[in-house]
Amino acid sequence: MRYPQGGGLTAERQAFRERVRMEAVAMFAAGRGSSEVAKELRVSVRSVQRWRQAWRAAGQDGVRSRGPASRPRLSDTLFAVLEEELAKGPAAHGWPDQRWTLARIKTLIGRRFHKSMTLSGISQMLRRHGWSHQVPTRRAVERDEAAVADWVKEMWPHVEAPRRRSGPGSSSKTKPDSR
Repeated sequence: MRYPQGGGLTAERQAFRERVRMEAVAMFAAGRGSSEVAKELRVSVRSVQRWRQAWRAAGQDGVRSRGPASRPRLSDTLFAVLEEELAKGPAAHGWPDQRWTLARIKTLIGRRFHKSMTLSGISQMLRRHGWSHQVPTRRAVERDEAAVADWVKEMWPHVEAPRRRSGPGSSSKTKPDSR
């Protein structure tokens, strides 16, 4: 299970889940039912059924955790290299402005490491390593505040639908006052 604020389970949490599985194994050996085990260990009945099936097939070792389902695409050393490349900025890699987008980072990973990742995978990897998306703090240099104010004053009233007048009415859909 992954959590958005920092990756996978901590070592303590992994050890706790392993203890729960081993307690379930002891209960299986005692002949207790799946729903009883699930209720006592506060897990789903389906998980207990999967553990019991693995226990029957391979014993206690069949129930043990096998670790994460997959390894990360970029190891910690490769991610450190990626951070160095990101610190150089997009202009150093041929882009005209100073914005890192997920698509650009994907291209950089492909060029530098010859690996392909999805945009969501890149986003998750960056969040796991403490990166967050940034929003520009300044407005565009080309923005003309006077033209924007004129447009809001002159054009917006014509674009916006007129508001209904407030006054006595009825909440009934069949009475004309509600229209």
